[in-house]
Amino acid sequence: MVTAVAGARASSGAAWAVAAAVPDPELPMLTLADLGVLAEVTEDGGTVTAWLTPTYSGCPAVAEMAADVDRRLRAAGYADVRVRLRLDPPWSTDLITPDGRRKLAEAGIAPPRPGGASGAAGGSGGGSTPLSLGPTRFANAGGPTALVTCPLCGGTDTEELSRFGSTACKALWRCRDCREPFERVKEI
Repeated sequence: MVTAVAGARASSGAAWAVAAAVPDPELPMLTLADLGVLAEVTEDGGTVTAWLTPTYSGCPAVAEMAADVDRRLRAAGYADVRVRLRLDPPWSTDLITPDGRRKLAEAGIAPPRPGGASGAAGGSGGGSTPLSLGPTRFANAGGPTALVTCPLCGGTDTEELSRFGSTACKALWRCRDCREPFERVKEI
């Protein structure tokens, strides 16, 4: 039996709970559900299928995510497990849960600003999905330092040091108030 969960996700009870608890390999303070990467878990007879929507199609951590979900579901007693990728609708930072945003900030990583649910409802429902390769969606909304709060001291006088951080989805920033550097998840 499949039941609806927030954000058009589906669950099959215990199988969803097991897969949802898998930590992200690059942001281990978040689960795949917190990050919005776990799109759906279904159970049909004895087969459990978990659908992952990676943060981007070339995400180097997707193989590890899939292996971790498979391993956890099998350890929970599910013998026939399938982990599939879903690229449409595409992942968006809007899919990060409020709990996930809180956990990022507590870990010293500035969460992305919320947007207009572009990932949850922006897919075409089939066929190709348009991809814009311009600046991130907030680059022109007040400049790169607009509304970025330091996760360490809460200051708002921040600056971007590098568009590229330790992973492709993060940028390196510094707070001018406490003078500490911090990473920030980029909006997509």
